Amino acid sequence: PLTVVSEGPDGAPAAHRAVRTAQRVPSSCWGSCDRGAAGGGPDLPTGCRLLSSRSPVQHLRAVLKDISGHHLLEVWDHHGLTKCFNLTALNNHGRVYEDAQFGCLSWSPCENKLLYIAEKSKISSGEGQDGESGGRKDRSVYWEDWGEALTNKSVPVICVVDLQNDTVGVLQGVPADVSPGQALWAPDSQSVFFIGWYHEPFRLGLKFCSNRRSALFRLDLDGSCERLSGENLSVSCPRLSPDGSTLVYLQGAVFGPHSQCLSLQQLDLSSRRTSTLLDVVCRPQPGQFAGIYEALPSCCWSADSQKVIFSSARRNWKDLFLVDRRSKKVSSLSDNLSDPLQVYGSWKLLTVQRDLMVVSCSSPNTPPTLRVGFLPAAGAAVTWRTLQEPIMTFDFQWSILDVSPPPEEDNNHYSGLDFGAFLVKPSRPLGESRTPLVVFIHGGPHSQSPAEWNFTTAGLVKLGLAVLMVNYRGSTGFGQDSILSLIGQIGNQDVKDVQRAVLTALQTHACLDPKRLAVIGGSHGGFLSCHLIGQYPDFYRACAVRNPVINAATLLGTSDIVDWRYTSAGFPFSYDQIPSAEALAAMLHKSPISHAAQIKAPVLLMLGGRDRRVSPHQGLELYKALKSRGSPVRLLWFPEDGHSLSRVDTQEDCFLNTVLWLNQHL
Repeated sequence: PLTVVSEGPDGAPAAHRAVRTAQRVPSSCWGSCDRGAAGGGPDLPTGCRLLSSRSPVQHLRAVLKDISGHHLLEVWDHHGLTKCFNLTALNNHGRVYEDAQFGCLSWSPCENKLLYIAEKSKISSGEGQDGESGGRKDRSVYWEDWGEALTNKSVPVICVVDLQNDTVGVLQGVPADVSPGQALWAPDSQSVFFIGWYHEPFRLGLKFCSNRRSALFRLDLDGSCERLSGENLSVSCPRLSPDGSTLVYLQGAVFGPHSQCLSLQQLDLSSRRTSTLLDVVCRPQPGQFAGIYEALPSCCWSADSQKVIFSSARRNWKDLFLVDRRSKKVSSLSDNLSDPLQVYGSWKLLTVQRDLMVVSCSSPNTPPTLRVGFLPAAGAAVTWRTLQEPIMTFDFQWSILDVSPPPEEDNNHYSGLDFGAFLVKPSRPLGESRTPLVVFIHGGPHSQSPAEWNFTTAGLVKLGLAVLMVNYRGSTGFGQDSILSLIGQIGNQDVKDVQRAVLTALQTHACLDPKRLAVIGGSHGGFLSCHLIGQYPDFYRACAVRNPVINAATLLGTSDIVDWRYTSAGFPFSYDQIPSAEALAAMLHKSPISHAAQIKAPVLLMLGGRDRRVSPHQGLELYKALKSRGSPVRLLWFPEDGHSLSRVDTQEDCFLNTVLWLNQHL
């Protein structure tokens, strides 16, 4: 029988449970993707699969789908579909969260319960976001949300499905000033761990920001809640060991750089003692581990609960690491020595299952390929096996550049720092003596351009252009000191670093044409691109930017991360801060708009109408400044897209227009 749990005839949640006999859907229709895959059985409507999770013992599969606006939670066994909950019709909560920031779908160890995160029901709660009375009269009341890519996600709640009783409920006891997410079951199946982000006095954007005040909590099903981590910290990614004894999680500072080097903490659940497994790395030694800068995969433990495996940035690479809890020693598991003809610049851990690691490997000339390998014995190397060779490889050359700034460009507070870049170019120029160079700058600024597959880079090189990707000081993978060195130095240190990298590439690669240079980038990469064509107006021939920061002063009141706007300019942030003339003047001085009158290169602007991080009016400000001076400028407007311009049709449009723009002006 297929159990269908839905709304009762009088509209009361779970008041009626309809049970009907239906043909079972074969388990071969399950699919294997955790997020975003299409799926559905032959006797069920096909929908968008939002989340998926498999139980470890009985191998049950829970699947959350969106079908015609209804969220359905399906439970499958090895015979086929057994239960289906229409969460929308039950009306216990709003939409289920499927994002990577809050979202989860977790089986209890007893495999009789599931938990997930959803938006609190505004109707059933009867209250507004600030505790005021709810109802129809409040439909125009403003509800804060969590910013870019998390629009309409405001008040999350933890929901539990009891598969024995066919009930769905919302857990009580979460502190009122906390928004829960990233929840998982405790070993006893009677309580849950979760990360809680503090949202008072108001919410700040969470996407790409690892510096938000948050804590690790434990919530019993009876409603009692306790905080397990320290005060005034930022925490994320709780991961329970297979034996249920230890919880590891990432920890960082609040405010300051929006993304930073994090420490790995371990909590002994029996003694309640927390200790540091891996600390923040300020200045990594050459060739050594450089710190943790990104989220842990959902499965990252060894079977014996003694090792944690993860990927992280290391200079211009993305590497695979293992840390042993007993010795606290970190070792690299990537293998770029056994086959000198196939070097992967990026190793991304996808999961670990019973000591079998599954990784995605790529390089600038090789699309991602799936590789597997078992955790090795102490001192031994991993034997990696490629499950499927890339569908194609490209005849590109790529090389790493290590760049040291000259004494006059050194940072007095963080002296002696270097940075990196990598160059990708055609193996054989397309009928020309010298190759045009496109400088492709990453955003953030605290992020990284690893030597991995990038379709924009590959497309440009395939068309006969060389591409230089720069990891200026402030990029991740070079230690916390490098990140901190950029605070208060945007528009100066980062601009000079990119220009220094370009000069280094031109000096060391005679095949590059110094008279045909272009610069492209998005967000902070667009900020730097516009700075470069303004500060070096006779150096670059063309520019193409996506959602660039143009005027930090006018961005202050429109961005979802107002704290970063102060921090990047060198000013401390507090929630009650009122803009001062000094701060606004400094932001304006550090912005590309202050050099707009010197710009000569033709500029292509690509703007998302729904960008919450960098308002599209930033690009419009530069558009008007250039238009009024008769400078060549073209603007593409994508009304339904946000900061990342990530819709497939938008990416296609941006790539084609960028190629045509560069072809026209180079």
